[in-house]
Amino acid sequence: MPAVASRGGRSRRTVNEINMVPFIDVMLVLLIIFMVTAPMLTPGSINVPSAGKAARTPPKRADVMIDKDGDFRIKAGSTDKTVTIQELGAVAGSWQDQQSDDSAVLISADKK
Repeated sequence: MPAVASRGGRSRRTVNEINMVPFIDVMLVLLIIFMVTAPMLTPGSINVPSAGKAARTPPKRADVMIDKDGDFRIKAGSTDKTVTIQELGAVAGSWQDQQSDDSAVLISADKK
C-alpha cells in the first residue's frame, strides 16, 4: 500500500518514492558478512623449489630448455638438439658422465 502524505488540509496524495531503508539494511548485513568471512579465507599457495647460489659458476654446463608447447631442447657445448622427455634423462646423463665432477645441467622453462 503506498504511503500517503497530507499537507494540513483535507487533500491527500500518494508518495511516489522508493523506500531505501530495507535496501540499506540488506547492504549493511552483507558488508558485515564479508568483513567477518574475508580474514578466514586462505589464499592458495604453491610450493616452488628454490635453487641456492653457487660460489662460482661451473666450467661446463648443459642447458635444458622447455618451451610453452612442452618441447625439450638440450644445448651442451656446441650441440643443440631437440629431444623427447623419454630421451632427455639419457642424453643429459651421458653428457654429464663425459664431463668432470663440477659440471652442471641447468633447466630453464617457459613461464606458461
